Amino acid sequence: MGVRKLKPTSNGTRHAVVYDFAEITKKEPEKSLVISWHRAKGRSRQQGKITVRHRGGGHKKLYRIIDFKRDKSLVPAKVVSVEYDPFRSARIALLQYADGEKRYILWVEGMQVGDSISSINYEDAEAGKPLPEIKPGNAIPLKYIPVGTLIHNIELKPGKGGQLVRSAGVSAQILGRVKDYVQVRLPSGEVRLIHQRCMATIGTIGLAEHELIKLGKAGRSRWKGWRPFVRGTAMNPVDHPHGGGEGRTKGKNPESPWGWKTKGYKTRRGRKYSDKFIITRRNGRPL
Repeated sequence: MGVRKLKPTSNGTRHAVVYDFAEITKKEPEKSLVISWHRAKGRSRQQGKITVRHRGGGHKKLYRIIDFKRDKSLVPAKVVSVEYDPFRSARIALLQYADGEKRYILWVEGMQVGDSISSINYEDAEAGKPLPEIKPGNAIPLKYIPVGTLIHNIELKPGKGGQLVRSAGVSAQILGRVKDYVQVRLPSGEVRLIHQRCMATIGTIGLAEHELIKLGKAGRSRWKGWRPFVRGTAMNPVDHPHGGGEGRTKGKNPESPWGWKTKGYKTRRGRKYSDKFIITRRNGRPL
């Protein structure tokens, strides 16, 4: 499992670094868990006008339905396969539950085909039913996860499904408890209070080598749906506020093509309601 550097047989492969896909055990997705995906390609669904620039094209792909809720409480499952997902940096694992149902979850570092996985919801845990083992892949309410444990796929609202820490190679850590809340340090360094009823999955998401990938050529960006991006300083004054000048220029206030401030300009109106749950911000300063 990891990455490999291509031989420099052409300019497109000279600096390219790609996955070796050693962890993949199945090439085709589970048909019952995929849906067709209509890409907007940067255009609004109301008028068809471009609202996000530099998007378009890209390879056709099917969306895999991922179980972020992990709401099959106390139903054991086995890992059937590890698969590729074109919509996310992480790999996904196919689970088959004891009742025959199949679901996708995020692949956790150390998870192998044949492993047994389970989860428990807050109500069953409060009723005194046996908790799953603290091992990678098991989903447990934050109240019952020991301090210092690495977790991912964390809920912000009980029952809504995991919203935090879902990218390849990342994890959060439980630091402590304050009344009905749990202190969690996120990958960004932010320390946040999350309600103890919220679910989280044990372990670190696999494929930490994702950050080593280098596309190597513009064509691979096009496969991902990214169109070319021209710098504002390379344009004429009529096309962009950064354009023009004799020779290269720098030091202008960063602006969009329409004159909007793009760096340092505050756009938030007042404090967000959830700011009260932040103990330490990403930059390390207290809120």
